[in-house]
Amino acid sequence: MRSRLGALAWRAALAALLVCGIGLLPWLSRTDPALTVLKARSAERDPSPEALAVVRAQLGLDDGPSHLLGRWLAGLSRADAGQSWISGADVLPDVLQALGVSLLLTAAALTVALVVAAGVCARTLWLGAGRRLEGRRPAGGSGSAVLAALPEFLIASVLATVIGVQWGWLPALGWYGPQWTVLPALALGLPAGAVLGRLLDDQLPAAFTEPWASAAAARGLTGRSIARKALRRCVPGLLPNLGLFVVGLTGGSVAVEQIFDIPGLGRTTLRAAIAQDLPVLQTGALVLVALAAVVTGLARLAAGRLIGPALRDGALHTVHGPTPAGRTGPAVVCGVLLSAVVGLGLPRDPLALDTGARLLPPSAAHPFGTDALGRDVLARVAHGALDTLLLALSISAIALTAGVLLGLLPRLSGPLVDTVNAVPPVLAALLVAAVWGGGPTTPVAAVAVVAWAPLAAHTGALLRQERATAHLAATRALGAGPWHLLRSELLPAVLPSVARHALLRLPGIALALASLGFLGLGAQPPSPEWGLLLAENQPYAERAPWAVLAPAAVLALLGALAVTAPGALRRPRRLRTPGCDPREQPSRKVELSRAE
Repeated sequence: MRSRLGALAWRAALAALLVCGIGLLPWLSRTDPALTVLKARSAERDPSPEALAVVRAQLGLDDGPSHLLGRWLAGLSRADAGQSWISGADVLPDVLQALGVSLLLTAAALTVALVVAAGVCARTLWLGAGRRLEGRRPAGGSGSAVLAALPEFLIASVLATVIGVQWGWLPALGWYGPQWTVLPALALGLPAGAVLGRLLDDQLPAAFTEPWASAAAARGLTGRSIARKALRRCVPGLLPNLGLFVVGLTGGSVAVEQIFDIPGLGRTTLRAAIAQDLPVLQTGALVLVALAAVVTGLARLAAGRLIGPALRDGALHTVHGPTPAGRTGPAVVCGVLLSAVVGLGLPRDPLALDTGARLLPPSAAHPFGTDALGRDVLARVAHGALDTLLLALSISAIALTAGVLLGLLPRLSGPLVDTVNAVPPVLAALLVAAVWGGGPTTPVAAVAVVAWAPLAAHTGALLRQERATAHLAATRALGAGPWHLLRSELLPAVLPSVARHALLRLPGIALALASLGFLGLGAQPPSPEWGLLLAENQPYAERAPWAVLAPAAVLALLGALAVTAPGALRRPRRLRTPGCDPREQPSRKVELSRAE
C-alpha cells in the first residue's frame, strides 16, 4: 500500500512539474508573451508599447507567471480551464473536442496497427502451430523494416495525393465521417504495426519451445489453439509499449493531422505552443499526461490478467530461450547498398545550383534526379547521411543505456515513462529550445529526452516476467545473490530483445532529428538533412516523385539494415536449470559461492 501511494505521489509530482514547466515557457524563453499574442491576433498591427500594455492588462501578465499559473490551477477545480488568449473561447470544450477526434483516429490507427502486426508475425505463428519452428532461422524482416522506417507524414502525403486526389477513392481533407478516417489511420497505423509486429515476432519462437507447448501438443490440442496460447504468453511483455503507442498516436500525430486537416489534440497543442496560448497549451498537456496514466494503468492490469497467478508464483518460463543465429546475407546487402549510395554521392556538391536543370528525372548524370533548385539529390542524400546517421546512432546508444538502467527501477521509471511519453517530440523540442536555446544541439537534446521511454517500458516488462521464471527461482535457491542474478541471468536474457528494439527505432530517430531541424529548431536549409529533403520536395511529389522517393528509399534501406543487422545478437543460448545435471552441480555451486 505504501509503495502504491509513493508511486502515485511521484506520478502527480511529475505531472505538476510538466504542467508548470509548460506554463512558464514564455518566461523561460525570455520572450514577451504579449508580443506573441498580439502578432497572433493581428499580424498587421504595430506592436507599440501602448498596444502591448493593453494585451498585458487583458491577460494579467503584469501579475507574474506564478499568479497566472495559480489562477489556472484554481480554475481547474471548478472544471474551468480559462479562455484562449488568441480566440477568447473557453478552453476546456475545445480541448475535449480535439481529444475526442484524436481518440477516434487513434482507435482506427490502432486497428490498422494490430492487423499489420498480425501479418508480420503470421509466418512464425504458422510454423509454430505446426511444430516446424525449431531450428528455423528468423525471417529477415525487410518488409516490416521498410514500413517501420517510413515516416508518417510521407505515407500521409502519398496516400492523400494518390488515393485521395488522383484516384479519388477516399476523401483526403477534413474530418466529417468514417470515410475521412481511413487514410490518416493507414498513415499512422502502418509504421506502428510494423514495430509491434517485429517485437512480437522476436518473442514467439521461444514461447513455442516452452514445456507447456510440448505438453499441449502431446495432449492433442490443435495448432491453432497452441498459437493462441503462445500469443497470450508473449503479448503481456508488449502491452506497456502498446500503451505508449496509444498515447504517442494521440498526441504525436501532428504532421498527419496537418496534412489531412484534422482538428486533433496534437495539432491543437502544437499551435498553442507556437502561439504561446498558455491556457490551451497547459490544458492539452494535462490531458495528455492523464491519458498516459490511464492507458498505462489499463495496460498493466491487462498484462496481469493475461499472465495470471504464474507471475506471482514464479512459475513462468523464460521467453528468451534458444534462438538460431539470424541471416547475415540481408544485412550485408543492405549495408553494401547504403554504403554505395553514400560513396557515390560524397564526391558530388550538395549545394551546387543549376536552375536550368530543375526537377530532372534520374539519369546517368544525376542518378537520383534533381530537386526544385537543380541540386543533385544523390549528393544531398549522401552528405546528409553522415550527420544524420552519426547523431541517430549516438542518441540510440544513449537511449538504450538510459532505457535499460531505468527499466531496472520500475517504481522510479514507470511514472517517468508515462509523463515523458505524454509529450510529443515537437513539444519537447519547443521546451528544450526555450531553456537551452536554438542550434544544432537542440534536436539532439529533444529527441534524446523522449527516445529512452519505449526502451525503458520494454525492459521493465521483460524483467518483470523474467524475475518470475522457474529457473531464476532455482538459481536463487542455490545461493545466488541479486548482483549475480542481474549480471548472469536477467541482463543476458533481456538485453538482446531491447537492443533489437533500439535498432528498430534508429530510422525513426534519424527522421525525428531532421524533422525538428526543418521546424527551425536545429539545422536550417540548405543543409542536406534527410527530413529536410523529404519536406522540401514534398510539394513536388506529383510532378517529380523521385525527389521524394530517393530519400524515402534510403531511409527505408536504413530501416531494413536496422532490423537485419542484429543477427549477431541472436546467439544460441542454452537455458540450464541449476541442479538438473549432477555433473554440473559442484562447479555451479563453486561459481555461485564465488559470485557471493
